[in-house]
Order: sequence, then C-alpha cells, then structure tokens
Amino acid sequence: MTEQSLVPRDVRSRIRGAAVPLATALGRLGLTPNALTVIGFLGVCASAALAGLGAWAVAGIVSLLFAAFDLLDGSLARATGRVSTFGAFLDSTLDRAGEGVLYAGIVAGTAAAGAPALAAASALAMVAAFLVSYSRARAEGLGFKGDVGVAPRAERVAIMGAGLIATGLAGGVRQIAGTRPGDWIDLPGGIRLLAGSGEPWLAGTLALLCVLSTVTVLQRIWHVRAQARRLED
Repeated sequence: MTEQSLVPRDVRSRIRGAAVPLATALGRLGLTPNALTVIGFLGVCASAALAGLGAWAVAGIVSLLFAAFDLLDGSLARATGRVSTFGAFLDSTLDRAGEGVLYAGIVAGTAAAGAPALAAASALAMVAAFLVSYSRARAEGLGFKGDVGVAPRAERVAIMGAGLIATGLAGGVRQIAGTRPGDWIDLPGGIRLLAGSGEPWLAGTLALLCVLSTVTVLQRIWHVRAQARRLED
C-alpha cells in the first residue's frame, strides 16, 4: 500500500472495492486479467495518438477511461484467484510503456502545434515519471520497501487526464484546424475560445507532474536510506 500519497489509503480501498463487481462482470464475459491489462494499454496508445493529433480533451477522456483497466485487472485477478507472477510483471511493464507512449504523444502534439517549450516540458515530465517507477523497482529489487510518495502512477494518470481535458476545453495548444494563434473560435451555445488558450493548462499540468514526481523520488530515496541505516545499526 502506498503511503503518504495524495489519495488517502481508505479512499483507495473503497475505490478498489467498488471496482470488484465490474471486474467480475467482465470476467464472466470471458476476459482474463491479462486481457484487461492489454486492453488498457491499447486504450492509452489510442489516447497518445489523439494527443499527437491535438485532440487534447478527447485524449484526456480516453486516457482516464482506459486507465480504469489498470484497476480492473487486479480486481479481477484477486476476485477469481488468478493472481500470478507473470500477470504482475505484465501489468507493471505495460503500465510503464503506456505512460511513456502517452508522454510521447504529448511531445508530438505540442511539437506539431509549434510549442517547443511544451514539448520539452513533456519530455522532462516523462523522465521524472520514469524515475518514480525506477526508484521503486530498484528499491524492491534490493529488498527494501519502495512504494511511498505523494504521486504514484494512479495519481499521475489522474492529473494528466484532467490536464489534457482542461487543455482541450480551453482552446488547445496554438494550432487548431483552420485557425492561427490568437484567432477566436466560435463554439455552439455562443461560447468563444481563444486559439491556443489551453497552453497554460497543459504547462501547469506538466509543471505539477514534474514537481510531484521529483518529490516522490526524493521521498523514496529518503525512505530507502532510512531502511538501509536500520539494517546497518
């Protein structure tokens, strides 16, 4: 169980409990835990493609929708007694791959829109996120507890999804089909948005993820250091 995260432990437990009926229903349809893991990964790949095309809000919605499969596969495995070492390995591997692919899509989308600073920030946030995962894997490989910190993967996925949705709803990143930066976009209902006005939302999301990921890595380093010192005493 992750300690000190943004989401309290009891809330996490309630969310896992609420996921069991849906996971079980999917199992009755013939889906296995590993199949749900793969479906979730493919969905995140679709989200990355949408981000690369500049469909920011849709990319955020799709990423959050398929991120739920990361919760459902574990719930189904536990509910059906199909927990396996390979399943845990596959889940962790595709989680890392999916996160990397999504960031790559954001890098591509921001670069194509003519926002190199945001593309660089996306790459930096990706590196920070990978360090979070690596620090835990390395700690546990050495026999230490490493699942601590304010922003494990679930929190990062939620923040990124929300940030992408906000970015799209606020006007996207610079280039929207048929517009130039500074053009006004007329939407149904008399709503007007400034093309590119979603950039601050994406910049803020990436900055927040960089900070939270860095803090999480430092927390894990400190936690492993404390455990190592106790063994040496």
